[in-house]
Amino acid sequence: MDKKKSKSRKSKGDGWIKRHTLGLIIGVMAVVAAIGVVAGFALQSYGGDTTWVYIPEGATDDAVADTLRSRLGSVEGNRVKMLWLMQGGSASRAHGAYKVEHGQRSVVTARRLAKGMQTPVRVAWNNVRTMGQLAERVTSKLECSPAEFISACDAILPERGYRTSEFPAAFMPDTYEFYWTVSPKELVERLVEYRNRFWNEERRMAAERLGLSPIEVATVASIVEEETAKHDEYGMIARLYLNRLKTKMPLQADPTVKFASGDFSLRRITGAHLKIESPYNTYRIKGLPPGPIRVASSKAIESVLSAPAHNYLYMCAKEDFSGYHNFASDYPTHQSNARKYQAELNRRNIK
Repeated sequence: MDKKKSKSRKSKGDGWIKRHTLGLIIGVMAVVAAIGVVAGFALQSYGGDTTWVYIPEGATDDAVADTLRSRLGSVEGNRVKMLWLMQGGSASRAHGAYKVEHGQRSVVTARRLAKGMQTPVRVAWNNVRTMGQLAERVTSKLECSPAEFISACDAILPERGYRTSEFPAAFMPDTYEFYWTVSPKELVERLVEYRNRFWNEERRMAAERLGLSPIEVATVASIVEEETAKHDEYGMIARLYLNRLKTKMPLQADPTVKFASGDFSLRRITGAHLKIESPYNTYRIKGLPPGPIRVASSKAIESVLSAPAHNYLYMCAKEDFSGYHNFASDYPTHQSNARKYQAELNRRNIK
């Protein structure tokens, strides 16, 4: 009798173990399957062309979701949204710009949004004549506006020793990297810091030997850069203007007259233009204008600092319209060069 009870209890125990073992195995398999599903979901990748996702300040979670669907497509956008929320993402943390490349894993995109890991934005410009143009170019790929950039300049640059007319000398054309969310204040400060690093002790001493401040060098460089597109002429033209400054001769630089007129499309400077009342009209004032007439490049600035010695005081565009100039050290020779150029302007009917 006791043996039968023992066998019965053993049989029941074995059955319980088998049932629970089977349940455990099924549970583990379900978990593994679930993990596989989640992993497969998370490891999907973006199949479109490289794009940018911009999350503005003050966006809501719904707005973020809408942006993801708009930029990445409905399927990928919803997938990234779900993974982003699973990682504790919030719209305030996601504020920024994110580059999403073809083949980028959905989970990677979501994690970057959740942690606010922005992609730096490249900001580049050249050929800028006015602060208004500079503001437009600098902020074209950033969240801040041109007006906010100008306001930051007005607040910061006077404290750094710049008069309003000298503001262009605080900046230098180049390629920079910023986060899309950079504040206007930080943007201006970092650009000025870059300019200050360029103006090292060696360059400052070179400017001092010319009897000019760095801002004045930038002003001369801006005129040089407006005079010619030929980089190999920069040094010659720079020395010509330095010679005029040294002899107290008016610069009589046509680009300054064009700047004073506000019409940058002018192809021919006439007597009427030379009569414009402006501190930038170097036919009417002696010395340098109040500030640069464009944001001068580092190449143009270097051309002033290392201008080759010569005794030329006059120049005129070559009559072959090659973009180069005829130089002269005396006025009669210059008049002869000018007559040839004026005749060609008339022949081509350039007003």
